[in-house]
Amino acid sequence: MTAWGARLAGVRGVLLDISGVLYDSGEGGGKPIAGSVEAVARLKRSGLKVRLCTNESQKSRGRLVGELRHLGFDVSESEVTAPPPAACQILKERGLRPYLLVHDEVRSEFDEIDTSNPNCVVIADAGENFSYQNMNKAFQVLMELENPVLISLGMGRYYKVTSGLMLDVGGYVKALEYACGIEAEVVGKPSPEFFTSALQEMGVEAHQAVMIGDDIVGDVGGAQRCGMRALQVRTGKFRPSDEHHPEVKADGYVDNLAEAVDLLLQHADK
Repeated sequence: MTAWGARLAGVRGVLLDISGVLYDSGEGGGKPIAGSVEAVARLKRSGLKVRLCTNESQKSRGRLVGELRHLGFDVSESEVTAPPPAACQILKERGLRPYLLVHDEVRSEFDEIDTSNPNCVVIADAGENFSYQNMNKAFQVLMELENPVLISLGMGRYYKVTSGLMLDVGGYVKALEYACGIEAEVVGKPSPEFFTSALQEMGVEAHQAVMIGDDIVGDVGGAQRCGMRALQVRTGKFRPSDEHHPEVKADGYVDNLAEAVDLLLQHADK
């Protein structure tokens, strides 16, 4: 058996990151990464189970899927695991009323959530809403609580759009953690519960799945801690130094999603 055969044998399900793997977001809906539209189509025709697993928190699932379909991807909302719906479920189950430090585009995801008299903070990639005033309000809400709860939709450091790298939510979360002396609860990658939810929705066990992403820590490291295999693409936020990360080593590095799909279709069912 070849090296790739050993790494990919027995894969029945594939989790795909979106930004940096399928496309680079940006003005006009972004730009698909070369070969990715056909790669997704080939995966879906192959009989392997496919699920999109994203930390996107600047767009509703509906808008995200609409943009992907406009770019040529054959995907639906039901195929996407994203943090906002998971966070809403947690808020409802625990009777939490959040102060929302989120992007305007995802506020609609929280329409059924009571936000009066907040007893927690939900933070996401808020973009221009990361003002001092809004960050300080989140800080004040947390400091007034006996048992402060900070829920973060993802923990990314940065991501890539067509115009370059962009600062993600993780740095702002760290600021609130430091100022309040607390630790955030992460809903999204690299949270084990988030990956487990995606696997359950796909109907496969962790050892039968592979994650394909551009983030060595959030995608690769998070998936591997759940017992999955993980490939890193050299697109999106990938940096050459990722291949020498001191703590995380991918099961394989590929130039792009198309190459990953070629390898999967050669070896996954062996």
